[in-house]
Amino acid sequence: MARANARLIRFAIFATMLIVCGYILSRGSSTSYTVDSNAEPQNITKDTSATTNKDASAPAAGSDAKDTTVKDVAASPKASTQKPSSGGKEKATFVSLARNSDLWELVDSIRHVEDRFNHRFHYDWVFLNDEEFNEEFKKVTSELVSGKTSYGVIPNEQWSFPPWIDVDKAAAVREEMRQKKIIYGDSISYRHMCRYESGFFFRHPLLDDYEWYWRVEPGIKIFCDVDYDVFKFMKEKGKVYGFTITLPEYKETIPTLWDTTKEFIKENPQYLPEDNLMQWVSDDGGASYNGCHYWSNFEIASLDFWRSEAYLKYFDYLDKKGGFFYERWGDAPVHSIAASLFLSKDKIQFFGDVGYYHIPFNNCPIDETVRAKKKCMCNPNDDFTFKGYSCTNKFFKLTNLQKPVGWEKYAD
Repeated sequence: MARANARLIRFAIFATMLIVCGYILSRGSSTSYTVDSNAEPQNITKDTSATTNKDASAPAAGSDAKDTTVKDVAASPKASTQKPSSGGKEKATFVSLARNSDLWELVDSIRHVEDRFNHRFHYDWVFLNDEEFNEEFKKVTSELVSGKTSYGVIPNEQWSFPPWIDVDKAAAVREEMRQKKIIYGDSISYRHMCRYESGFFFRHPLLDDYEWYWRVEPGIKIFCDVDYDVFKFMKEKGKVYGFTITLPEYKETIPTLWDTTKEFIKENPQYLPEDNLMQWVSDDGGASYNGCHYWSNFEIASLDFWRSEAYLKYFDYLDKKGGFFYERWGDAPVHSIAASLFLSKDKIQFFGDVGYYHIPFNNCPIDETVRAKKKCMCNPNDDFTFKGYSCTNKFFKLTNLQKPVGWEKYAD
């Protein structure tokens, strides 16, 4: 009898341990963190007025109703129950342009963003594709995202050659770039992507109800805890465009982009504020483009800026010139030139405390105090911010940002 009781006791203890372990594992990596409501990014400039919001409820012009697809997957059942910060969430979402084949590389990106930021705030996520997402993609991503997930198809007219493009001329350019071994020089799909990110993603109906977005691409990493609401920060500080990494563009891909831009601003000088960042994109007063651009695979920005008259007219002007296909104009220089010329310098935000990686460059806080506070898992020696090839050092000078202590150690 005693032996039977002992077996029962051991079984009860073992069962209890299994239950406890199961509970811990079910919590995953969504550990509860204390959110510092006063936390702000490194190197912020002074407070300015917030950006103007617009009514974006109407469908975007030129969109195909059959392609606007679904808001059919609800919030993940595994979402954290932690409440968002006080004051409520902003009208913001993550945006990922991806294909079904990108799923598992994108899963890693989502896990980084959720673990480091979104498990606190539960912002939505919009996925866009030039074809329908399959059920596996929807199921896996919706289970990871703590907000609502939506899946949209890009209208064909926004992912194809527009009627004014000479496709034979475009093909000859691709072949020439292939022979010169210019990166993505012979790719048609890459050109469609750059054109879409430059002028159409913000017009997709799934984004109509949002004012802010954070662009996330497959394969990125977030190394630090982002314990404040970045969208609320952008709105309250009057910021419009946020970045982490800068570098020069390949000049071979944009030989006429700046000349076309100069033509546009000559015809539309009213769009340039006096305190813009022309000096950041040009070393000679606007005569030429130095190639500096914000690396657009990371963007936290206002959708209303891309919806503005200035930007829409600028994109349309570029698009009609054909440089997305006759050359290889990228969305990064297009976005960067527009933000630098059409915004005052205090509207652009450097996020130096995120800890961001996209092959092959790193953004890692070089301030040891920041890394400790944000629980960063990155090597400051890998930080690209003040390297010789980066344009961020120049951004600091032009915007009067204070460099972190010891920055010289991590510069070239």
